[in-house]
Amino acid sequence: MEYVSTRGGPGTVGFEGALFSGYAPDGGLFMPRAVPRLEAPTLRSWRSFSYPRLVKELCALFVAAELVPRSVLEDLIDRAFSRFRHKDVVHLTRLKDGLNVLELWHGATYAFKDLSLSCMGQFLQYFLEKKQKHVTILVGTSGDTGSSAIESVRGQKNMDIFVLLPHGLCTQIQELQMTTIIEENVHVFDAHGNSDEIDEPIKELFADTDFARKHNLMSLNSINWSRIMVQIAHHFYAYFQCAPSLDTSPLPVVEIVVPTGGGGNVTAGCIAQKMGLPIQLVAVVNSNDIIHRAVQHGDFSLSGSVKATLASAMDIQEPYNMERILWLLSDGDSSLIKILMDQFNVSKSLKLPEDLHRKLAQTLDSCAASDEDIVRAMRRCWEENGYLLCPHSAVAAHYHYAQLGCGSRSTPRCCLAPASAAKFQDAVLRAGLVPDVPPEISVLTTLETRSTPLKRGEDWAKVLREHIEELAQRR
Repeated sequence: MEYVSTRGGPGTVGFEGALFSGYAPDGGLFMPRAVPRLEAPTLRSWRSFSYPRLVKELCALFVAAELVPRSVLEDLIDRAFSRFRHKDVVHLTRLKDGLNVLELWHGATYAFKDLSLSCMGQFLQYFLEKKQKHVTILVGTSGDTGSSAIESVRGQKNMDIFVLLPHGLCTQIQELQMTTIIEENVHVFDAHGNSDEIDEPIKELFADTDFARKHNLMSLNSINWSRIMVQIAHHFYAYFQCAPSLDTSPLPVVEIVVPTGGGGNVTAGCIAQKMGLPIQLVAVVNSNDIIHRAVQHGDFSLSGSVKATLASAMDIQEPYNMERILWLLSDGDSSLIKILMDQFNVSKSLKLPEDLHRKLAQTLDSCAASDEDIVRAMRRCWEENGYLLCPHSAVAAHYHYAQLGCGSRSTPRCCLAPASAAKFQDAVLRAGLVPDVPPEISVLTTLETRSTPLKRGEDWAKVLREHIEELAQRR
């Protein structure tokens, strides 16, 4: 399996190259040169597979056996999921009126990113141990990515991780899950900016190719292909859990509702579609609605500044994975994607070409939810089911409840639930509900914290450079 840049840069890389690179050298994102196609008999044979088994089967399609032998790959994935609290790793809860909630949050930090990042941490460790190599990981987070990334590599001697979190824009629990980690290879920076602003110094350091090469810079954000690869399994598992009999031809369709900020889970769904999985995708967003506007109107443009919402992990105005989706829908037209992304990077405004917008609208439906919509969905779900939704999951439930008023529907629907409500106590209280906080979460408030402030007016990239250089000198 070879990987190419969405912007058409020269050359290809294997899985190891894509894993360690983050952005491609030309600023694009890595994608498989060809997406494997699965036929109906294969899909039928996968129907009874567990979630870990699906991850293994799918990863084996994208990771060459010569690079990682199948038995080793399976062992790495088993290790990745060994700390998950639920015996099935993920769990489908069936609620009233066809509300199916796929709980993706049974990992260490109670967020879906634990699934892909735990695997990614194992992949990294495998290659680093073989080559006796050290990497420096840079991560910008809008809430959950930072803590999941930290958990995946904390304590590892051949990795240092630098996490930038947006000051005051994460929940208290999200912040504590990052700032209470005491391992020496974890470095947390409290940046006085929003989630898009903290990405800028990271992009600047990656763009300095000499510095990036010298310190083996890489990212664990969903710019990294390995995260998208693992997330494809979410859609296969959701489909098999919610589809009626697979004895019919063609296979039945399942609608999958995906709360999204950076677009990683939606990208994984688009790849699953291209692989032959018969799903309809709905991208649901909060008031930061650039993906919704792109789907509905072809308008991929910033709309003022990032809006702080109850679904804080989705407070993103520049969903970088849309580049991957547009590349897929353009049949890999990297010249077109380079032109479009260059235009967007300069003007932060882009009108999608008519043909590309049409394909996007055929591939995805979309919906945007306000904070009021989120609160109503959380409250209704509790009143009808005694089930607490996190605000991000409630964005998906809002779409489901809105569709109930549109008449009968035979297509089953699955809402992806990216996080536990335990991480978002303020939102639960705002909905007039009572938080249910597990001991692993409540103990965080008693622990000592540590982080380095990044204040407005400072050169954040310069500060990061200095910290990275200092660490390198001490090794």
